[in-house]
Amino acid sequence: IARVAADHRISVMFPMVTHVAEVVAARAQLSEAAALVGTAVPAGLRVGIMIEVPAAALKASAFIPHVDFVSIGTNDLTQYTLAADRGNENVAGAADPLDPAVLRLVHHVCAAAAGQVPVSVCGEVAADDAAVPILLGLGVDELSVPPYAVPLVKQAIRALQLGTCRALAQEALALPSATAVRALVAGRLDPAADSTDSSM
Repeated sequence: IARVAADHRISVMFPMVTHVAEVVAARAQLSEAAALVGTAVPAGLRVGIMIEVPAAALKASAFIPHVDFVSIGTNDLTQYTLAADRGNENVAGAADPLDPAVLRLVHHVCAAAAGQVPVSVCGEVAADDAAVPILLGLGVDELSVPPYAVPLVKQAIRALQLGTCRALAQEALALPSATAVRALVAGRLDPAADSTDSSM
């Protein structure tokens, strides 16, 4: 990575972090790796973390000074928050990332990172029609989706107004369930809405 980053813009992301000390140690190892190839960590090498556990989400402000970007891994964050293993068919249905508890963690991360580092979301929810306006409204900067979903998500974003998304997200945070959040989005948004003022 250090060799390639000497000539190209590269992003490296550390997954499944829980403690700030883990990020500090990982960055130290990255510096050591760069030294092995005879260079300092290149300026074009961006370092980020994947927030996948509630502890990291709740401590997001402590991580921000140590990273260049944050990515929220909603698949794992959802199952750890709701104690619902996605691989267990008996409880997998309970693991809906639009549960307000999960949305509050996303909101907490976005608030901590606002104006400092960009926040992206990856996982199935990033391509979910019902989730896109909520994620935009919570302050997410980027959505990471499979290639097939890119045109569909771009089209969905163009049909939204950021102010509407923000108001919708605030309402969603106060709801009791993912089912209620989905009903709110379905009942509130007009698919023929005007073009967006979103920066996505």
